[in-house]
Amino acid sequence: MNAAGRRLVAELAGTGLLVAVVVGSGIAAARLTADGALRLLVSAVVTALGLAVLILVFAPASGAHFNPVVTAADWVLARRTPARYAPGLAVAVMGCQVAGAVGGAALADAMFAVPVLAASRTRRGGGPVLLGEAVATAGLLLLIVTLARTGRTQHAAWSVGAWIGAAYWFTSSTSFANPAVTIGRTLTPTYAGIAPASAPAFIAAEILGGGLGVLLAVAVHPARQDRVSDAEPARLAG
Repeated sequence: MNAAGRRLVAELAGTGLLVAVVVGSGIAAARLTADGALRLLVSAVVTALGLAVLILVFAPASGAHFNPVVTAADWVLARRTPARYAPGLAVAVMGCQVAGAVGGAALADAMFAVPVLAASRTRRGGGPVLLGEAVATAGLLLLIVTLARTGRTQHAAWSVGAWIGAAYWFTSSTSFANPAVTIGRTLTPTYAGIAPASAPAFIAAEILGGGLGVLLAVAVHPARQDRVSDAEPARLAG
């Protein structure tokens, strides 16, 4: 399998497993306790740890983006560097991320004997919640782009996991911060779900927040210090 094929497989599997971690931990927490704070704590810790492990596993093959906003930022920032790649590959990566997210939601539901790919009825939205989602995604992209531009991507696994785990608590949206994950979570009728009608606004907030995070990172770190080849994609993660 060539480098592009490995990248697509890694993004499909990595995003799928990430959503399985998010949804599965939510189901388990909801079944084990009725305490809302404890449920959120369990989900935050498990997601942070699971995300860190998945970044370590898949970063060498794909950069472990697991997130269309991260892939879009990577493509835009790499397009005038030796690391540039075709827009078609970026689109294919995003498609694999969305497909993986849907598969991950189905896997988690199947493991816990929940109806597979049933639409969520959990409505999430409103100005404060969408602001929280924009902040969560902006912080994620600020972190990832900063690591890439300062040559410190070896810290991606723990720092990205830490950001997402923290943002579960300090943002009003509980930090989806990922359009693919948002789409996957529309298809689970569980604690981790989001109603399909709520998803478009969440995704818009994620795109806006991600763009702002990239702009801030580029403003603070204008000169990219690391360079990667086409055979080794930028090791961004999220």
